[in-house]
Amino acid sequence: MNRHAVVSTRIGELTVVVSETDLVGIYFPHHWVKPSAETLGERVESTDPLIVVVVGQLEEYFDGRRVSFDLPVRMEGDAFQRRVWAVLEEIPYGETTTYGEIAELLGEPAQAVGKAVGQNPVSIVVPCHRVIGRNGSLTGYAGGLTRKQFLLDLEEPVGARLF
Repeated sequence: MNRHAVVSTRIGELTVVVSETDLVGIYFPHHWVKPSAETLGERVESTDPLIVVVVGQLEEYFDGRRVSFDLPVRMEGDAFQRRVWAVLEEIPYGETTTYGEIAELLGEPAQAVGKAVGQNPVSIVVPCHRVIGRNGSLTGYAGGLTRKQFLLDLEEPVGARLF
């Protein structure tokens, strides 16, 4: 059974969703793909032990003291989404890639890749913010382009390149 807490962070309010053992969601207030009530589960205090660990690692990341996450993560999605999300997990800290490069890697249409990236339920931890437009432009981000720019600036990416 999932549970969630709404927490204040350096980049604003986040809804953190966990199961008994895993992180299953991080959502922004105006997230494009809203989780169902069943996905969220009951609302708990931010003192929940697993939520404390997740928020602690997020804050370390926002402070520049963490470049990767050490969290148990479970992502629910179809086979195509899981393939795209697996590629996201491989993009190193401080690097970016494009939707087109992921599409080429997977042999899939860029538009389908973009949709799957946008449905990533574990924003930040699975770094969809590291995916940019073909010409280096910022495009779509469930947390908004200001947050995406903040995360990219935090990581100081060297430019768009496939890992």
